[in-house]
Amino acid sequence: MTDPHRELGEFLRRARARRNPETTGLLPDGRIRRVPGLRREEVAVLAGVSTDYYTRLEQGRSVTPSTQVVEALIRALDLDTAGENYLRTLISTAGAPVSRSRPSVQRVRPGLHRLLDSFSTQPALILGRRTDILASNALARALFADFESMPARSRNYARWLLLDDDARTLFRDWEEQARNAVEALRLDAALTPDDKGTQQLVGELSGASGEFRQWWSAHRVHQRTHGTKRLNHPLVGELDVHFETLTLPGDTSQTLYIYTTEPGSASEQSLSLLASWAGSVPGGPQAARESWPNR
Repeated sequence: MTDPHRELGEFLRRARARRNPETTGLLPDGRIRRVPGLRREEVAVLAGVSTDYYTRLEQGRSVTPSTQVVEALIRALDLDTAGENYLRTLISTAGAPVSRSRPSVQRVRPGLHRLLDSFSTQPALILGRRTDILASNALARALFADFESMPARSRNYARWLLLDDDARTLFRDWEEQARNAVEALRLDAALTPDDKGTQQLVGELSGASGEFRQWWSAHRVHQRTHGTKRLNHPLVGELDVHFETLTLPGDTSQTLYIYTTEPGSASEQSLSLLASWAGSVPGGPQAARESWPNR
């Protein structure tokens, strides 16, 4: 089990190192800065707490800040929305009793499967805890990968991005997408620090990917609400797809991703071509991929 107090301390240290002293309003004291970011005493001044108190937080001591202190730390460290949510989650978890119950197996309701399948011109998928791919429609499988043909343990978005060679060549902006996936996984992991599935995934990726180790150790977090993916698809070539996310009622750890293209764009034409191709080949997306030229 991950110690939330230790995670909190490491996150604060990393956030402090990224804070630009010149934007804080603090007057220079003439001392040479030997490390990037703020000193501990400067964060304490900005947050209105004692240096000793803030030091104990960074050291991972069993200290649970008040709501006022949390708000002050958010301002002092200039956290974005994802960082703010992560900080609140860590503090909430650190102050909560240890849970011995195992998270239930996530299942997608039949109605949601039908909803995904009704999107004939938009790729769509549902991600769950630890970025597990719980469901996808035919066009998403044709656009990204045939997740349903993978072994169950491999149906994980972060794992696929980092360990699948085809994913590296599919994304023109692979590094940005993979780093965002790692940072989203860290944000999700804070919600269930005792989840064995998350711990096993982190252990596997740490051993198999140097990029994962680098990005995970940076303690940055990312919250995916919308964005763009730049692809170089083996059949239809370059296209950009934009995504929006919706948290599903009944299980807030399930998120629906819907992908669209700009109307009238070359990307829209490419996606339409892909939809026609994938729908015309018996056997679904995997058969379509195997029949594509130059594969």
